[in-house]
Amino acid sequence: MNFLPRCWSYSETSESRGGESSSSNTNGGFGKDGLLWFHDIGKYGSGEFSMAIVQANQVLEDQSQIESGPFGTFVGVYDGHGGPDTARYVCDHLFQHFQASAEGNGVVTAETIQRAFLETERGFTSLVSENWNSRPQMATVGSCCLVGAIYQQTLFVANLGDSRVVLGKKVGNTGEIAAIQLSTEHNANIESIRWELKDLHPNDPQIVVLRHGVWRVKGIIQVSRSIGDVYLKHTKYCREPINGKFRVSEPINMPVLLATPSILTHPIHPNDSFLIFASDGLWEHLSNEKAVQIVQSHPRKGSAKRLVKAALHEAAKKREMRYSDLRNIGKKVRRHFHDDITVIILFLNYDLIYRGVVQDPPLSIRSALEH
Repeated sequence: MNFLPRCWSYSETSESRGGESSSSNTNGGFGKDGLLWFHDIGKYGSGEFSMAIVQANQVLEDQSQIESGPFGTFVGVYDGHGGPDTARYVCDHLFQHFQASAEGNGVVTAETIQRAFLETERGFTSLVSENWNSRPQMATVGSCCLVGAIYQQTLFVANLGDSRVVLGKKVGNTGEIAAIQLSTEHNANIESIRWELKDLHPNDPQIVVLRHGVWRVKGIIQVSRSIGDVYLKHTKYCREPINGKFRVSEPINMPVLLATPSILTHPIHPNDSFLIFASDGLWEHLSNEKAVQIVQSHPRKGSAKRLVKAALHEAAKKREMRYSDLRNIGKKVRRHFHDDITVIILFLNYDLIYRGVVQDPPLSIRSALEH
């Protein structure tokens, strides 16, 4: 089966589009290796990028995109849960809201990004309302949302959930490189997040529940912020006919989960070498330091694919099996061994960023929407 034409939406030059269906990753196009799709190396406005995705679920729940042009560069990693609907919606609409807000203000700010998140949340909630009678299960679908935006000499990082971006930064002239996490994660297994939830819901002793060694919000979900999951944000969606495992007994007087992202502003420095954006499927198996070390110690080409394969090797090792055996396991069953994993690496060309030069042509690339 030729997955690539259905799995990737890519717009750059006619030559690049010609590589879209190639499994050999020639001419800067996309390649395929079993359930792994990859773009080994390409150019965006401020440098080069590498991108890879591996599927584990029956239907791929991760979505991602890179948009680059005169406005700067926008990267999104959307890790869906409960189904692909929310992640696909975010991939369709978040950048549009970001672009409209930036053009309206003539500048990119933290408020620009926050407004785009909230407009996307509002739009998906409306979609759930419209489909409540025919598809009530949409109320139980959500997505983590990690965004990076490079505007002039500034990087903005916005996050909901537990995807992560890590900066590889040169340490002076030592030849060493440090791994610096730039994103704030919202997962109930983090003690500070549990305290945040308890502070927001002081009268709810069940706001976080430990089940089978895992902390979950209301005993149901690990993340405390997301797009979607409207059953934990509006009482009218936390009732029949949704599945009983998603219903809570007490009325929801205020949203249990939030859609307000944590936003960091980072002035780009000459020693900032590259950024690794990835869904939590990668970080379950690789530390920040290990991921940065792998990228730094190998050629740029194939960097994202290399990280995904390193994570898969670790997943196989944890189950005392060989990588070659894991690779032969089909989707759905594969989810017992690892999650869907998305990795996007941006290599930063500080000279271009400092001079305000944006490489041509504009880039718009999106991951699997149909598969």
